[in-house]
Amino acid sequence: MTPKIFICSHRSRQGTEQIIKIKANNESDAKRILRQRGILAFAIKESVAESKQSAKPPGFKLNFEKRPGVREKALFVNKLAALVGAGLPIIRSLDLITKQQKQPLFKRALLNVSLNVNGGNSLGDSLRQWPQVFDPLMVTMVEAGEAGGLLEEVLKRLAMLLENNAKLHNQIRGALAYPITVLIIALLVFLGMTIFLIPTFADIFKELGAELPAFTILMLNFSVLLRSPFAIIFMMPVIAGYFILRRSHATPEGRVKIDGFLLQLPLFGELIQKTDTAQFCRTFSSLSRAGVPILMGLKIVADSVGNRVLANGLVAARLGVQDGISLSQALGRSRLFPSLAISLIAIGEETGEMDVMLSKVADFYEDEIAIAVKTITTMLEPIMIVIVGAIVGSILLAMYLPMFSVFNKIA
Repeated sequence: MTPKIFICSHRSRQGTEQIIKIKANNESDAKRILRQRGILAFAIKESVAESKQSAKPPGFKLNFEKRPGVREKALFVNKLAALVGAGLPIIRSLDLITKQQKQPLFKRALLNVSLNVNGGNSLGDSLRQWPQVFDPLMVTMVEAGEAGGLLEEVLKRLAMLLENNAKLHNQIRGALAYPITVLIIALLVFLGMTIFLIPTFADIFKELGAELPAFTILMLNFSVLLRSPFAIIFMMPVIAGYFILRRSHATPEGRVKIDGFLLQLPLFGELIQKTDTAQFCRTFSSLSRAGVPILMGLKIVADSVGNRVLANGLVAARLGVQDGISLSQALGRSRLFPSLAISLIAIGEETGEMDVMLSKVADFYEDEIAIAVKTITTMLEPIMIVIVGAIVGSILLAMYLPMFSVFNKIA
């Protein structure tokens, strides 16, 4: 039998009305659970909607459901920190946030987390049961906050960390969005004019008896190819290449090769290195301040870093720290991270303020990323203008070259 969710009203020792939610097979089972907890409820009612939501397993995912992004998680953590800081119990805080949540998957996860906490589990253990919503970083920091009695403070740090990570990735996406959008529009314009416009002009010029230049004939043949069934065969290598790349990226070995190639790209490779360095320093600093042991912190950070080559460098650094060498020495051996970052981390180790130094390193590289993004955007703008000009110019050239032949014939 699938457990149902019951809303139970009872009075506290002070005489105030309180509401709790419990999982039970039926109303009699709910009363038994309440008696075991020493609670005398004066009203018990099943929440049908929440019972249906909770009945879906953690792995259940509808097509229209999507996983919450970093910004949604940061907003949740911010709200939870504010409510806990205002003196509300965790269960009441979770219930209020759950009611406001719109995303089905996130709402279901929060509902089950609230029920588990209500059932006596810790918040960290309850979050851990939903790995597709709450990542190891969030779970570990919450557990550390609960263990140290500093949950509100740790939640605030976690919210700031998530917001910083979201801001960092949005900067890079914003820099890439412009050139990608321009290229897609230029390609669509090129294909549209090649398929529909060039054949029309070619027919007009043939009726006028104009001799078509070689370039116009080339573009006309390309137009015929695009409109023929052979266009699919022409596109097959591109489609196959895309799926092979995606399949390779899904395997650990393939992803390491692709990420290694990305690190070698001019400008973008350095940007990726700086981004992951900033994320590593910011995340590791937050974990360290929350009281998470260094080895566990390195493991969590290695899982959260996007580039697998750099992540493997952190895994190797963790093994080095485990063998007894300092973090700066272990990172230096990998030769994957900027020497400046390693030097500053070494200073932090010597002064005993590594978490403070890590935050400063993260601040420095976040500023560097903003400058790098601006530089790349500035460099790409004229390149995009040249590419779009070449595409449009080739179409215009193919259409207007035959006009000279017509003018000569008229003359």
